[in-house]
This record gives sequence, C-alpha cells and structure tokens, in this order.
Amino acid sequence: MKLVFATHNKNKFKEIESLLPNYIQLLSLDDIGCTEDIEETGTTIDENAIIKAKYVKLNYDYDCFADDTGLEVDELGGEPGVYSARYAGEEKDSDANMNKLLKNLEGKENRRARFKTVIALTLNGKETLFTGICEGNIIEKKKGDEGFGYDPIFQPDGYEQTFAQMSLSEKSTISHRARAFTQLTDYLSE
Repeated sequence: MKLVFATHNKNKFKEIESLLPNYIQLLSLDDIGCTEDIEETGTTIDENAIIKAKYVKLNYDYDCFADDTGLEVDELGGEPGVYSARYAGEEKDSDANMNKLLKNLEGKENRRARFKTVIALTLNGKETLFTGICEGNIIEKKKGDEGFGYDPIFQPDGYEQTFAQMSLSEKSTISHRARAFTQLTDYLSE
C-alpha cells in the first residue's frame, strides 16, 4: 500500500517511517513532487491536519495522512498551541520559539504542558482523525541534542530526561506522535 505522509520534514518522516508496518510504502511530499508549503490556515491543530491531508488527495490523488502538533502550556492558556512552529515568528526558528516560551514562563511555578498530535487520514474516500497526547513539564534550561522543535525543554511525566536527551527509539515509544501513530497503524492493520 502506498501512502503519503504530508511532510517535508526529514526528521519527522524518519521517526514515523520507523513506526509503520513494512507493507506500507511511505512517501513524503518530496517523493510525489509536491514542493509547495501547504498553508496551515486552521485555527486548531485538528483543522491544520485535515487541510494538509485533503490538499494532497485533491491535488495529487494519493491517499494521505497529515499531522499537526502543538505544545500546549497551561500557564499560558494553551499557548503556543496551533502556532507552535511560528511562536516567535514566521521563520519557524526552534531556538527562537524555545527562548520566547522560556521567557514567557520566567518566574512561573506552573510549568505543566502537553504535546498534542492530531493525524488526519484520507483513505478510500473516508476521513479519520487520531489524537496522541504526552503530558509533562517545561524545564528551565535546554537539555539534550536529539530530536527537534521544543524537545530540549520538554520533560515527559515519569522521566528525568527531556525528549532531546532520549534516543529516537526511546522517544518513539512514549511521544504524542507515537501514540497518535499507534492508533493510525492499528487502524491501517484492521
């Protein structure tokens, strides 16, 4: 089965490819010749995932799944949320995003946060959503060199390390993305 994962992000693609069963040939947007950035105009994480999956189906006629992920921080009323990638500006700079978040949390005791991933799947004319959540805390200083995005400042519940201090295989067993993709792979296996 050929299935497009609507991403240009090679790190994210690699992480997801390692989670899927062998009978699924995973293609990226680059693999199908989609070089444009699909505009994420939704006001929720769910809407952005749906927009991307529908775009690929309509314009390239491939069954597709797309994800959108946001970091929701309780003390900041759910920010950065749907704007996680662009929190510090349109250039989508991870360091700038983390620095802004850490500055906004200075002096705050409540550092509870969660990563939320929503996957929208368009398959055989049907649309299905899968949601994965990983609860944790925002630490005060960046730690670790692995992963991407907010991984160096997010410490999942029950762990002493941040996502950026974990190996890809360890992170893949507990992350929000892994939880959503487990639901997706279970669905595709039915």
